[in-house]
Amino acid sequence: MNGSGAKDKAAIVTGSTKGIGRAIAEGLLDAGARVAISARNPQEVAAAAKDLERAHPGRILARPCDVRREDQVAALFAETERAFGGVDILVNNAGVGLFRNLEEMSLEEWNSVIETNLTGVFLCSRAAIPRMRKRGGGYIFNISSLAGKNAFPSASAYNASKFGLNGMSEALMQEVRYDGIKVSYLMPGSVATQFSGTAPGPEDAWKIQPQDIARIVLDLLNQEPRTLPSAVEIRPSKPPRKG
Repeated sequence: MNGSGAKDKAAIVTGSTKGIGRAIAEGLLDAGARVAISARNPQEVAAAAKDLERAHPGRILARPCDVRREDQVAALFAETERAFGGVDILVNNAGVGLFRNLEEMSLEEWNSVIETNLTGVFLCSRAAIPRMRKRGGGYIFNISSLAGKNAFPSASAYNASKFGLNGMSEALMQEVRYDGIKVSYLMPGSVATQFSGTAPGPEDAWKIQPQDIARIVLDLLNQEPRTLPSAVEIRPSKPPRKG
């Protein structure tokens, strides 16, 4: 598996109807993989699948999935295994951001961020590992953030989830490396997506583009089996000057 790229591999990408997840799904399809796309909103999943199916007929599985729900994660992986014969690549991209001071957050809001950004990665990775082991190996990508290294105000829940994701990724990498399973976590800085709630515009041209992250994922899939870039920081090359 490792070093052989994406061609003919079976992949699951969570949170893949838009933004980084959508770009990664498209990149994997262009590279010859079969891809299961998922997100919480059934209408968005159906619309994304229809778009992708035009260029990649017969190589897409679409299933709504809330990664916080153990039963829905189990169903996503079982259906992917039935359709594609197994799972070789997992991209844990589903995430939410809720930015306000800690004292202003409700427990429900806190749980939404932690359960999506951290527990969801746990559930999906746990489902993937035995399936990858049966295939002789695999690759797990966790889409983190520079917020997992650099705390900032009004992001206590988001920072906590991404700091935790980085630590979990490091430990998981060591747990599964001898099973032929690679684990990398990517930490993008400012990416031009709708994650903040507004669509990117011309003023966001300096930001990292979703397809830039997809290219890095594909590059990592083509690394030699002996090599593992386990943590990758990605920054805009020329952000606006301060002051």
